[in-house]
Amino acid sequence: MKVTPTKIPEILIIEPQVFTDDRGFFFESFNNKSFQEKIGLNINFVQDNHSRSSQNVLRGLHYQINVPQLKLVRVVCGKILDVAVDIRQSSPTFKQWVGVVLSDENKKQLLIPEGFAHGFFVLSESADVLYKTNKFYVGKYDRSIRWNDPNININWNIKILPILSKKDENAPFLKDAEIFV
Repeated sequence: MKVTPTKIPEILIIEPQVFTDDRGFFFESFNNKSFQEKIGLNINFVQDNHSRSSQNVLRGLHYQINVPQLKLVRVVCGKILDVAVDIRQSSPTFKQWVGVVLSDENKKQLLIPEGFAHGFFVLSESADVLYKTNKFYVGKYDRSIRWNDPNININWNIKILPILSKKDENAPFLKDAEIFV
């Protein structure tokens, strides 16, 4: 397993060791012992989530207030631009973001710490996204930030208007959102 810090050092790109031959491939998508040794964190994942989205769907930017979640995100089919935004007001990287292409081909994973909003844009015909969380989902703490907030200025590299849920269409801008102090 290869671990690469991003421009926000707490966000990590994780690349598993992939074994391929003429039959296909094999890799460990998660191994707690290796994860602890390489990352230096003892994380107890409690929930796995799976979403399928069509091309040009944008999901996010989502987070939970009061019960923030660490996420380990990967794509098992398709390709996405995965984005994490630091919304910890006291952080030196507040309002900064990281975007990483995750796909079934590159098999990269993104480790997103607590205190970050998360979203992704589907680049392929469809994409199946899996992510582990260290805390359970609590609906009453679910929050969103507008995907195109000019104060965050994410370069989604989108040529058309993305397909959004009503929740994401109506999400507040960061300046009006409840964030981590």
